[in-house]
Amino acid sequence: MKNKTVCVVGLGYIGLPTAALLASAGYEVVGVDVSEHAVNTINQGKIHIVEPDLDAVVQATVAAGRLRACTSPHAADVYMICVPTPFHEGTEIPQPNVEYVMAATRSVAGLLKRGDLVILESTSPVGTTLEMREMLAGQGVDVSSIHIAYCPERVLPGKIMTELVGNDRVVGGVTQADTRVAADFYRTFVKGQVLETDAKTAELCKLAENSFRDVNIAIANELSIICDEQGIDVWKLISLANHHPRVNILQPGAGVGGHCIAVDPWFIVAKSPASARLIRAAREVNNHKTEWAVNKISETMTAATQRLGRPARLACLGLAFKPDIDDLRESPSLQIARAIKASGRQVVAVEPNIEAHDEFDIVSLENALASADVIAVLVKHKQFCDLHAIKRLLSAGAIDFCGALTRGKNRRPASTSQLAAAPYLEP
Repeated sequence: MKNKTVCVVGLGYIGLPTAALLASAGYEVVGVDVSEHAVNTINQGKIHIVEPDLDAVVQATVAAGRLRACTSPHAADVYMICVPTPFHEGTEIPQPNVEYVMAATRSVAGLLKRGDLVILESTSPVGTTLEMREMLAGQGVDVSSIHIAYCPERVLPGKIMTELVGNDRVVGGVTQADTRVAADFYRTFVKGQVLETDAKTAELCKLAENSFRDVNIAIANELSIICDEQGIDVWKLISLANHHPRVNILQPGAGVGGHCIAVDPWFIVAKSPASARLIRAAREVNNHKTEWAVNKISETMTAATQRLGRPARLACLGLAFKPDIDDLRESPSLQIARAIKASGRQVVAVEPNIEAHDEFDIVSLENALASADVIAVLVKHKQFCDLHAIKRLLSAGAIDFCGALTRGKNRRPASTSQLAAAPYLEP
């Protein structure tokens, strides 16, 4: 497979790192994205997302001529689809939306030739890979002459460049031959194990992984609400409970964000609504935690308004879904900021990883401390967690929704300001 060409459709948080990694491994890579800004940025050897070490790899591979970006697919030997898979809202059970996957599949149909490999990496409901195969057949492609497989990413934002290489991968083809060809491709650049299965099992495997994490987070979030009701320090409670040799309760949070954990469990519930009872309950608990946080902030702002005799101003510290990245997808912090603003209150945001936002003024931490009446720490960014920042935020009476202010001797007794949420790691 070395020396062959790869076309990566979708240059977001997974597609661009994957394209850059493949180019650095010796492949000739064409990246495709509908965003002209993303394409132009990449072709300048720069990146349009925040991810450690990615900028250097993109710069080097673009300069070497092994990576280029376009707005439409080009002929290749391997096609990798790394596009979003959100869900349709407005129904009791959110329904999977695979329209981007199908559009990407249609876009490469006319380029496929005998022996080509088509890989879906986007997290998808069970059956999507087979649906792609049927679509290609409907487009006139001889699907018996190509290979189609599913291989979900399972990386952590902030460590993507390391984990794309080091993590084990699950590869499932439509046929055994498809599995073998796809697995051989991944073995050319993955140092972890490449585990072979069928497409449907691989699809459910990714959904099961994130549902497992969602359920465990829900326990922590539910405990934090119970602790608030009973006047117990949830951080101390969890620390004590985790001394049990078989207990490992996670940190509570203001909800669950990111494109995977906050979305994937619904893909299982949508397919098996009567059976996925625990998975659905966990999703509802974690969504409720965001509503709970909104109510806590609203109560604090109402009290501040009465005390000041004027409308209180809120500073939200963090908009991303987890620490030290710029990814806002399904972010509970962003949902909280929007809900407070929608209630007619004044809201600014401190988000060190983005320069501007369409909905909120992005201000410095200094500005927030000087001008806000209520400060809600929503994301455990490193800028909020050093001892100097912690002391200043504690002095300002900040409401801590991510455990940022519980470091060492700065831990405070149980209070509303301690009950909240570390955004959770992805995927």
